[in-house]
Amino acid sequence: MPLTGRSILFVLLLSCQFFGAENPFVGRWDITPATTGRPRGWWLKIDDSGGRGLRGWFSSAYDGKVNDIDELSVQGDEIIFAFLPKRQDGGRRRLEYRARLVGEKLQGTFREAGKAGPAITWSGVRAPVLPEKDDGTWKRQRPVRLFNGRDLEGWRTVVPESSCCWSVKDGRLSNAGKGSDLASKATFWNFEIHLQFKLAPNSNSGLGLRGRYEIQMKDDAGDPPLSNGTGAIYSRIVPEVNAGKGAGKWQDLRARLVGRQVTVVLNGKTIIHKSEIEGPNAIAIDADESRLGPIVFQGDHGAIELRNITVTPLAKDSARRP
Repeated sequence: MPLTGRSILFVLLLSCQFFGAENPFVGRWDITPATTGRPRGWWLKIDDSGGRGLRGWFSSAYDGKVNDIDELSVQGDEIIFAFLPKRQDGGRRRLEYRARLVGEKLQGTFREAGKAGPAITWSGVRAPVLPEKDDGTWKRQRPVRLFNGRDLEGWRTVVPESSCCWSVKDGRLSNAGKGSDLASKATFWNFEIHLQFKLAPNSNSGLGLRGRYEIQMKDDAGDPPLSNGTGAIYSRIVPEVNAGKGAGKWQDLRARLVGRQVTVVLNGKTIIHKSEIEGPNAIAIDADESRLGPIVFQGDHGAIELRNITVTPLAKDSARRP
């Protein structure tokens, strides 16, 4: 039966409503802020599934965690989201982010309400799909000894021109407790890393895989496993158990990363097994998840000693491909 003019108009309106309901901001975004000093990578996720309205999560230097967004809306062609942390006087700050789509990229600003000065600008691209899986088809390559036990050759401070808090003594890499993060000059994609670490009392540090995904190292022996506890992928993956030994004891840490799948073995116990990392956390020194990245050690949270740092790259074993 041929469509009448009224029928055609109805179909067009229905189509507009359908496509208009698709939110172009939904998805995961890797974000690069135009900040000075320490380079950073941010991460944003917008979701409208489950019938609960628009929801969002954000990881940046703010609070160090993957935070639920307090306020979130789309107004015209602009997405606006904000955090409302408490002030000491009982009031609330307003940390506001705004962005528009320019082509395939988000172009945005950040400012704190009531503060003078220009806004921080930032840009975001959709997080890449990383299809590689830890499926038994990856072969260990020649190990790379990242730390020579003598000096800081092969390492750089993440904060350019910072006074380095890191030093080497008796075959140990250590920091003074507060200072720049430290990054390897060598970069990696899929790999295994093996090291030993020892924490000072009440200290914590982090191991950054590809410079984007932090494994927490913390003096919290005896505590229940938490998303910010020893062995966790910080604020993302909770370990099955807290296998930490506490301060003043050498601990053995092994991790394996293939695509987004991570396995963590602490002191001989597998505490995370082939779990998917959804995106970077606050240790990130860049946001481009499609690129190789360095090994990073957190240097601004507390004293730590490290030794025997070895990375073994992984390559596809063509003879074992499914």
